[in-house]
Amino acid sequence: MASTPYTLYYAPGTASLCVHWMLIEANLPFDAIPVDFTTGAQHTEAYRRLNPTGRVPTLIVDGEAHGESTALLMLLAERHPDRGLMPAVEEAATRPQWLQTMIYLANTVLPAMRDWFYADTDGPAEGAAAVRALARRRIEGAWELLDARLAGTAGSRGSPSLHKAPEYLVGKSLTTADFLAVMLMRWSRDMPRPATSWPHLASYVDRLTALPSWKEVCCREGLSHWPPARDQ
Repeated sequence: MASTPYTLYYAPGTASLCVHWMLIEANLPFDAIPVDFTTGAQHTEAYRRLNPTGRVPTLIVDGEAHGESTALLMLLAERHPDRGLMPAVEEAATRPQWLQTMIYLANTVLPAMRDWFYADTDGPAEGAAAVRALARRRIEGAWELLDARLAGTAGSRGSPSLHKAPEYLVGKSLTTADFLAVMLMRWSRDMPRPATSWPHLASYVDRLTALPSWKEVCCREGLSHWPPARDQ
């Protein structure tokens, strides 16, 4: 792979967080450039040349700019298979579930999160409450599904499973699905029912946020500790 470092354009705590975290966990060389949302830097002509959507993340790979957090996680995993952050193509037991989980998080949870946070600005204000209510149902439905998976009570299609409860969303080791899922779960922290309200998700979050790479990305982005300490 290319020996030159990647360049990540990010804003603290946003959709770039999962990519920033993966770069650190995988010990890949990269430069990080913050995009100041408070000054509208994401809408400047210079940034729009890199990312026409005016969003983060943007990752420079071999001199070319690429966006979309889910796609970037998958791209990095493919470029660095030795890091083991995705199932190999020939791993028939886990590859389909990995693909399904990545697309599910990207197509179902991410859009619902945007509806929850931006219902007042993305559409007519009078319809915001209904949009937000639907978003909440979809998000909480996702937590219910993922909690069942981590409990070992449901297979990838919701069928009963006799396997030991997994520590990760896919397979027996950390993958890109975990970076994406934990970021989304963090976003739910101030919702009426945050992801950590579900017992197996709470344990999962505790495990993943104990990783040195999570602590490091939070330090670099200036994020406060999450999740808060719970009574034992």
